Amino acid sequence: MNWSLRHSDGAGLSSRKSISCSISLCLDASSLLLLSCLDDGTSSSERMRPGHTERHGKMETFSSRNLALQAEKKILSRMASKSMANMFIDDTSSEILDELYRISKEYTQNRAESQKVIKNLIKVAVKISVLYRNNCFSDEELAWAEEFKRKLHLGAMTAISFHEVDFTFEKGVLADILHECRDLLLKLVEKHLTAKSHGRIRHVFDHFANVELLAQVYSPGEPYQPRLKKICEGMNRLIDEGRL
Repeated sequence: MNWSLRHSDGAGLSSRKSISCSISLCLDASSLLLLSCLDDGTSSSERMRPGHTERHGKMETFSSRNLALQAEKKILSRMASKSMANMFIDDTSSEILDELYRISKEYTQNRAESQKVIKNLIKVAVKISVLYRNNCFSDEELAWAEEFKRKLHLGAMTAISFHEVDFTFEKGVLADILHECRDLLLKLVEKHLTAKSHGRIRHVFDHFANVELLAQVYSPGEPYQPRLKKICEGMNRLIDEGRL
């Protein structure tokens, strides 16, 4: 998945337009859905500052912009299926996600758990995209986002190198990089997403940082090597295009 956060990127602009289009369709289709999405357990601190009014002797916080943002994240989160993901995930990223799902299912022998991992990954990616598109990140948080991008790029290059060069794989190296990516992402969204979303981030990264799973993925032959080959080919394409 393309986690890159860039201000001047044609592909990124196209992606943001696609998300905006899907949001508009959902909002136009049902105002009731919008209202139902507002009560998602989001903390009051996440709901924005502007628009304070006095009521019953207490400060009441209200911002229509942030209510819409909150609903937008919730609606897209509910649409985190493979078919809906195709609206804003490019073909290469979609192929990588498919292979990650198959690897997870092969290792866990649990179809529901593997689907949940990929669905959580999509939900987190969508919410972060919405936050970025709405300029919700501070300069400090954007610096963490850049560090996350660098760390994710390092992880991709390391995974590809382990695949292409025999006898170089070290499961602890990849696991450490994935854990560092997890921690950076948690710092980025700490003030913006709920504890439930934080749990999704941990779920995704801890799942794929499992050293026993990594050892199986890099074991020779079937069933993992053909899937790993496709993932590395996809990551190479994203790197060549400057998107990973």
